[in-house]
Amino acid sequence: MAKRPPATPSLFEVEAPRPLADRLRPMSLEEVVGQDHLLGADGALRRMITGGRLSSMILWGPPGSGKTTIARLLAQHTRYAFEPLSAVFSGVADLRRVFDAARERRRMGEETLLFVDEIHRFNRAQQDGFLPYVEDGTVVLVGATTENPSFELNPPLLSRCRVLVLNRLSEEALEVILARAEKTLGRPLPLDADARRALKAMSDGDGRYLLNMAETLSALPAEPVIDSQALVAIVQRRMPLYDKAQEGHYNLISALHKSLRGSDTDAALYWFARMVVGGEEPRYICRRLVRFAVEDIGLADPQALVQALAAWEAYERLGSPEGELAIVQCVIYLGTAPKSNAAYRAQGAATAAARESGSLMPPAHILNAPTRLMQELGYGRGYQYDHNAEDTFSGQNYFPDGMARQRYYTPSGRGFEKDVQARIAYWDRLRAAKGQG
Repeated sequence: MAKRPPATPSLFEVEAPRPLADRLRPMSLEEVVGQDHLLGADGALRRMITGGRLSSMILWGPPGSGKTTIARLLAQHTRYAFEPLSAVFSGVADLRRVFDAARERRRMGEETLLFVDEIHRFNRAQQDGFLPYVEDGTVVLVGATTENPSFELNPPLLSRCRVLVLNRLSEEALEVILARAEKTLGRPLPLDADARRALKAMSDGDGRYLLNMAETLSALPAEPVIDSQALVAIVQRRMPLYDKAQEGHYNLISALHKSLRGSDTDAALYWFARMVVGGEEPRYICRRLVRFAVEDIGLADPQALVQALAAWEAYERLGSPEGELAIVQCVIYLGTAPKSNAAYRAQGAATAAARESGSLMPPAHILNAPTRLMQELGYGRGYQYDHNAEDTFSGQNYFPDGMARQRYYTPSGRGFEKDVQARIAYWDRLRAAKGQG
């Protein structure tokens, strides 16, 4: 099959200024940086190219990681016709046009790669519209998304596509891009070593954003060389990627929770700060900290719940930003507290037993008998009032008749639960002495 000749740019296109990011767009897959796990010798995309046939896929990765570039180069290497669409600007008429053209190409023996940027923005019905064309091979669909496909794409469409994850660009990959930019610009950027590192950090793994900042800096004179503080004054600092309604929200609260569970207080403070800087509602964080206090600390330190509720109350009274310090204090307390999930496990074990045991009645002696009939049936008969017993402990059985005693709560022996453990052992000894062990 003859290779499709590249479109010849018009005179106006040649003379028109092009952004640096566009001029440095990779012209071959070998020029793509930071995605060796997909494009290396054993990578999934490399194997497809070597085999000469593509399968439908979803490229999932952060902004500026190369999704659009990779899709275009895949079509180039495999000689598929490249049809790009954006879910933001395209509708049903655009899709129908692409599918009709792809069907006509197929009659001529030519394959079509349909690239859909921001595919998660198509609604469920529109996503279902791809299914027959992907199923019968009219198009090879390559969708690009920054959102978790598990949440945003229909299961039927997802089952027909392979999800390939693109990495956030590393500092090494960003340095390669920066060096290419300086070569194209014809001179190094006027940055000292610290400012150069800061520039890459500010790009947050986004190659396109890095090139846009480099283009801004290229307008500066070669002297004086600027430091990181001057860089921040020149280039608007980028807000970290964070979507309160999507995966970033769940990833960061998970990181905060697990850092606290691992008693890594400094890491927990970092993830808390990331959420606040990203615009997270502090009340949501407070709610999760209360949950953490009872799930992961419990009676190992009963003050943990008190501290979490106090921090929430302090935030409600003070608001932002003053009230956030109360949450910080709570994070520090929870991170440094002894940990125990004994109460959490006890809840799970008791719940499982309740579901398995059906509708067993409480033993009659612990039932109230407000009517004569209930008294005649033996309700309350034989009940021993514990406060009248020696050691205020009767030792009676409170489990259903016919159900053996169970032990759901087993203290960890850490923090205050060591005292709780001793209390339980004391009651166990008394129960055994009264023949109810």
